[in-house]
Amino acid sequence: MRNRLRVLAFDVLAPAAAVAALVYIGGALAWPRWWVAVCSVLCLLVVEGVVVNAVLARRDKVTMGTDDDGPGLRLAVVATATGAVVAAAVVGYLQWTVPDRTLRDDTTEVAGIASSVAEASATFTPQNPTGSIDRAAALMSAASAERFKNEFAGVAKDLASRQVSAQAATVSAGVEAIGPAAASVAVILRGTQSSPGKPPDTAVLALRVTLVKDDGRWLVEDVAPIHSR
Repeated sequence: MRNRLRVLAFDVLAPAAAVAALVYIGGALAWPRWWVAVCSVLCLLVVEGVVVNAVLARRDKVTMGTDDDGPGLRLAVVATATGAVVAAAVVGYLQWTVPDRTLRDDTTEVAGIASSVAEASATFTPQNPTGSIDRAAALMSAASAERFKNEFAGVAKDLASRQVSAQAATVSAGVEAIGPAAASVAVILRGTQSSPGKPPDTAVLALRVTLVKDDGRWLVEDVAPIHSR
């Protein structure tokens, strides 16, 4: 009974675990060519070891697992199989868990950036006409920031001449689509506009903010109103 357990543990399960771990790593990496070559060679070595072990068992009636004179070899086999399993666990974690966490972090980040830019684009004070524009432009790509400033320069001048102020607060922000390098966020705002001698005017605004990822940083590419159909 003791020998059967040793055969099962060292001669069967250890090689099987090593091969399974190698195949699992290949699946986690989506089988790149270099791993196909490496995995093929390593699996071939494991199979050769199993074949040699079987031949020796038929000849000498003893296997690597039951050989009392070879504890070092058993330790090496177990260490190799354990190393392969640990490597598979690490690769699986890095390939499948980390991207999920990155997606969650990116979703939170783009929603926050879109909300900030949307609020800034709908906020204005005559005392600091370009303040909100500059805050929004700081979160945009260079080309988009320049275009945004040019588009709002005339509007800011007109509002400042009429002493109109505007404030906006985000009601909700939802990610419509997101990928590794681009995202689209819908932002609902409640805006209040005030002018001398008139009651405040409150309205609900809907904006779509598109973003791109540049050198690991999310930047706003465009801000556009969402028109109801």
